[in-house]
Amino acid sequence: MTPTSDAQSPLERWMLGLRPVRAVIENAFRIEDRVRLVRVKLVRKRGYLTVLEPYTGYGTTTWVRALARVHMAPPGSRRRFSLSRLLRRKRRESVVRGWRSFARVSAGNVPATVIIDGVRHAVKADRGGIIDINLPANLAPGWNTITFESFDRQTSTAPVFIVADEQRVGLLSDIDDTVMVTALPRPMLAAWNTFVLDVHARTPTPGMNVLSERILTSFGRSETPVVYLSTGPWNVAPTLARFLGRNLYPAGPLLLTDWGPTPERIFRSGLDHKVSNLDRLAREFPDIKWILVGDDGQHDEQIYGEFTSRHPDRVLAIAIRQLSTSEAVLAGGRAASAHWRKNAPVPWVYAPDGAGLAKQLTEAGILPDLTQAPGTRTDEAPEETVVATVD
Repeated sequence: MTPTSDAQSPLERWMLGLRPVRAVIENAFRIEDRVRLVRVKLVRKRGYLTVLEPYTGYGTTTWVRALARVHMAPPGSRRRFSLSRLLRRKRRESVVRGWRSFARVSAGNVPATVIIDGVRHAVKADRGGIIDINLPANLAPGWNTITFESFDRQTSTAPVFIVADEQRVGLLSDIDDTVMVTALPRPMLAAWNTFVLDVHARTPTPGMNVLSERILTSFGRSETPVVYLSTGPWNVAPTLARFLGRNLYPAGPLLLTDWGPTPERIFRSGLDHKVSNLDRLAREFPDIKWILVGDDGQHDEQIYGEFTSRHPDRVLAIAIRQLSTSEAVLAGGRAASAHWRKNAPVPWVYAPDGAGLAKQLTEAGILPDLTQAPGTRTDEAPEETVVATVD
């Protein structure tokens, strides 16, 4: 996944002390932009067109957060049918590796159009090719579809979840080591999981999809917003979406970060990314209380604790998955959580899997006891969900 740093390391500080190296580091984002521009010009000469890779969005009855990424792709006329091509496509579908997403040529600062219920909105991608913007809309609660149109008139569609005005509870979940076992802080293992590992071989965390289903069953299966917040790059969004859908997690938008340096720092801050998106959700949904789900191996407890301190009326409960001993070693140890749990205005629950978290949330009075509800079936398998992906 994308390396993140919340403070300069000793190596970075030492390198910044060397003038030639310091100049390169301080201009890393300009170098990246220049390389991207050269790649775009090269593939343009080969007839490539700008296309938009759409991501699942969300919003209310009056606005929509549209998410997409602009990249270059060969025109459809080049994709001629042949038996060998069909067989290769079948093999690619059975083995999907993350490195393919990083090999694409993204196009920054490119104009595009978002079409919402027949209304066209002119937008522009940022320097990394990411479109992330709130647009006015008039849509009914539930799942809807919006359309993206690239500069070269290539269209694509994305689902958006519209939250009803009367909805009061939402689910926000981390991904790495929460719904999917990754041991992310280990650089080599993180690179393996991102660039090499087959999506079908990724390991889901036991019971976390059942926990999500319990929450949706309790607060409205078709009304409760589900948001996945991760420090991973947008390049792996299709892979993560396939993983969530394959393992029966409820559909919902992925809030990821961009790949590469920024004008302010060498690596993007994963902690800042999570904090800013949580605060944004608090502003966008002032009437919703969130159930925050994470793990004790990174900064989730600190992020959720600080968010609760800033917005105590926006959190219903915090559920932390406890890493196993081996996972904790790979993750660099466990985070200290006593400070955030002390005098907390909301329940904090801890368990090594989703079943344990669901049980403790029930004991805390957050989830209803389904075994006591008359006529309630507890052995139903969760319905299969569909998460929008672009291969």
